[in-house]
Amino acid sequence: QVQLVESGGGLVQPGGSLRLSCAASGSIRVIATMRWYRQAPGKQRGLVAAITSGGNTNYVDSVKGRFTISRDNAKNTVYLQMNSLKPEDTAVYYCNADVRVPGTVRYGDYWGQGTQVTVSS
Repeated sequence: QVQLVESGGGLVQPGGSLRLSCAASGSIRVIATMRWYRQAPGKQRGLVAAITSGGNTNYVDSVKGRFTISRDNAKNTVYLQMNSLKPEDTAVYYCNADVRVPGTVRYGDYWGQGTQVTVSS
């Protein structure tokens, strides 16, 4: 099966930066849209950013101008560059991808295990 593994989380001060990575591995034919979600304690999981296979992007309003999503298709990896971090960005960040695997004609929805981002001074 497909595995998505996030990395790059940690503790940063307000105004600092982090770069998250999510690498997909396993039995993969095609990866379409890749996304970053986040979930803070006691809150619902919400979409942060998305990027299509062609490089089109969209962002939740609260991170526009601060976060940048990108991908390296050769490495099956999606990134989230987070600048000007705020305490309200503190959450577990999850990678999500639409992946077509051998033996199926449809895209499946796959999730990583999450990586913790804490913004605090």
